[in-house]
Amino acid sequence: MSESEQKLEAPSAKPTTPGGQTAGTQASQLAGRIKDVIENEPVALFMKGTPQFVMCGNSSRALEALRAAGAPVTAVDILPDPSIRQELAELSGWPTIPQVFVKGELVGGADIAQELAESGDLRTILEEKLGAGYSDGAEERVVDVLSGTRA
Repeated sequence: MSESEQKLEAPSAKPTTPGGQTAGTQASQLAGRIKDVIENEPVALFMKGTPQFVMCGNSSRALEALRAAGAPVTAVDILPDPSIRQELAELSGWPTIPQVFVKGELVGGADIAQELAESGDLRTILEEKLGAGYSDGAEERVVDVLSGTRA
């Protein structure tokens, strides 16, 4: 094998981040954090912005539906990095934002959340999945899936 053929077969270096992680490692960590929120938070809302600073009308409608139903909301802002939205879409199979999850199950987006709230079915879903006292002490929290921090 000639020298030029050997160079062609040499493994190429994977792109790394400033922290030295490969892009694949970062994506799998992000997917793991998103999955953790979906599976372990009673109600997760993936939205544009935060409950304190909503950046999209549809995100606002989903949040208001959850608030009206007295849901404890853990919000994830998808805007800081496009990979959040990409990983979320791959995990959920739902391409649009916002996305509402209750006990690990995708409920839907803004239209569905709003319709369920207006019909009273959202409260029923929350009560069935979270228990009768689900709204006692309901709080809104924000999780940063890029760093893993919770506020």
